[in-house]
Amino acid sequence: MALSAVKKIDYPQVPSAAAAKPMVALQGVQMAFGDFVAVDDVNLTVADGEFLAIVGPTGCGKSTILNAIAGLLKPAKGSVTIDGAPVKGAGGDIGYLFQQDALLPWKTSIENVELGLMFRGVGKAERHEKAKGWLAKVGLKGFEDRYPHQLSGGQRKRVQMAQALITGPKVILMDEPFSALDIHTRHLMQNELLRLWQEERRAVVMITHDLEEAIALGDRVVVLASGPRSRVIDSFPVDLSRPRDVAEIKLDPQFLELYKNIWASLRGEVEKSYARK
Repeated sequence: MALSAVKKIDYPQVPSAAAAKPMVALQGVQMAFGDFVAVDDVNLTVADGEFLAIVGPTGCGKSTILNAIAGLLKPAKGSVTIDGAPVKGAGGDIGYLFQQDALLPWKTSIENVELGLMFRGVGKAERHEKAKGWLAKVGLKGFEDRYPHQLSGGQRKRVQMAQALITGPKVILMDEPFSALDIHTRHLMQNELLRLWQEERRAVVMITHDLEEAIALGDRVVVLASGPRSRVIDSFPVDLSRPRDVAEIKLDPQFLELYKNIWASLRGEVEKSYARK
């Protein structure tokens, strides 16, 4: 079913991310591991301030694409650029929010948040003050001296958010960031993420298996084909008003129509993936 079948509902107008300058661009990207080609001829542009969600079957190369943008993997063919500059390795323009805890267990919350600034040579007093401010911003004022094992899963995720955002990255990458959380904590963290993102509107690329999450958070949802040689097969703009509450937005009739249309594209690829296994 085409996206044009979505019922038109009047919503308040919001700025179009598509009108902004390109921040991330993948052109003809192929990612290969020996003779195995994970993704092939991927062409994808993410505007400055756009929240892009990528969905696809298990094993379709979503994380591979994310790591190519981060500079952790080098394409076999094609190019990856951030703000017009070629990606030539892991750099300072990226904030990465991982699925699993990426906090150092022997460091406190504030010490973990300070790490990015420390690696950039920021002085101790300045980075401590900024980290303290970011912990307050994510709702952890008073938790500065807690170690990761003394925090709940949601609190650790808040520390990770502060850690990823404190350096002011041009691009924020997210690899299933909330999948390990229970549903109630997940909704809280998703709303917290949207609140923080809307303050500065960085470009975001998030991969997820959860189609509801992709629609609730994103400005656009891209669908990848089943692997190997995965590619972009569809792109759906999410014309839902912001700010959003991720729990309430799922009851919106337009949300339900979008879900049906995107799932119509994704379902066949999921079936192909299971058939190959």
